[in-house]
Amino acid sequence: MADEQASSPKPRPRRARPGGDPYDNIEPLLAEFGALDADDPHREVLRQRVIERCLPLAENIARKFSGRGENFDDLHQIARVGMVQAVDRFDPSLGTSFLSFAVPTIMGEVRRHFRDRTWALRVPRRLKEIQQTIGPATEELAQRLGRMPKAREIAEEIGAELTEVTQALIARNAYQTAPIDPTPSSGDDGSPVSVLDTLGADEPSYRTIEDYLAVKPLIAALPEQQRQVLIMRFFQSMSQAQIAEQLGCSQMNVSRILSKTLNTLREQALRD
Repeated sequence: MADEQASSPKPRPRRARPGGDPYDNIEPLLAEFGALDADDPHREVLRQRVIERCLPLAENIARKFSGRGENFDDLHQIARVGMVQAVDRFDPSLGTSFLSFAVPTIMGEVRRHFRDRTWALRVPRRLKEIQQTIGPATEELAQRLGRMPKAREIAEEIGAELTEVTQALIARNAYQTAPIDPTPSSGDDGSPVSVLDTLGADEPSYRTIEDYLAVKPLIAALPEQQRQVLIMRFFQSMSQAQIAEQLGCSQMNVSRILSKTLNTLREQALRD
């Protein structure tokens, strides 16, 4: 914490603007708060006054992160948590302004919420961290190069491995999933539409393929004459008369062979 504040130069005294922000010149109040003993009842009163004055700051930062798939009220609560942490951790003796310490503290808390709590599927933390840096890096590279950057260029920009950047780009698909249940966004007739309703109908050919795979070994095991008659009738589309002529037998005999073969295949397929 001390390093965060010490790295910033001592600011010049700020002049209150007309109307003034509620956190203008709040450092003296924070100094008074920090000087009180932990068991002093006035300390908690001062703490509440500081927190109430800084509430607009938390709201403004929460609005910067709105529109990313998270409810604003949830973001507002997270930002307030970060703001309370900033009030409790701020050390006015280091000479930094409260805003220079509070803003990154609050934004860091909101970013951690997005990194750890808002993914629909479990993604490694390292990929979450890389994914958060890809957006700003992509925008900066696009302006610099005049085109959309490649994954390798993004990796060089953020100092990550190419495979990590590629995995992080793919992991973005796990950030938010669509429900398969009906949603209020309905169809033309006003009825709810689910994702399943938009995926099309069952493919009838799947059943045909299943039947084919089931009888293929059974056909291969048939006696030569039965297999030959079956192939000529159903695969070569020959009539019974044509088959009889080619085999040198009567059409009645061909009919009996077909009937016996089909019954045998049906029984074996159902049994198996």
